[in-house]
Amino acid sequence: MREECSQYMDRRRAQYGKDYEEPNGQALLTAGYNLPAEHVIHTVGPIVYGKLTEDLKEDLRNCYKNVLKCCVEHGIRFVAFCCISTGEFHFPNDEAARIAVEEVRKFLEKHEENFDRILFNVFKDVDRALYQELV
Repeated sequence: MREECSQYMDRRRAQYGKDYEEPNGQALLTAGYNLPAEHVIHTVGPIVYGKLTEDLKEDLRNCYKNVLKCCVEHGIRFVAFCCISTGEFHFPNDEAARIAVEEVRKFLEKHEENFDRILFNVFKDVDRALYQELV
């Protein structure tokens, strides 16, 4: 998987320059390799340095929208989301959970028939409580 991602970034840097960084919110599909999944969809979430801005919130919304679009485009009917941008990326857990649930609900209004299951995979008790309250 690392090799596939590295090759992807090499192609992007050849196209856009050696300092290219993948923008927030894009979705990249790779094989699942040794994971218990056929595919992994990678997305770069926003990093919060200081104040949480509307632009950062929109970047996080785009992560969820673009992963879901990728699922539809590739016939992926089950997706599990981690808590994108929380933890080391410092996005407030409560706002991140609200955005995640809101974006998934909005997307499902038009694409519910494309999914069998969408899972929010959390690691912290605080996140579990937030998602249980929102879902």
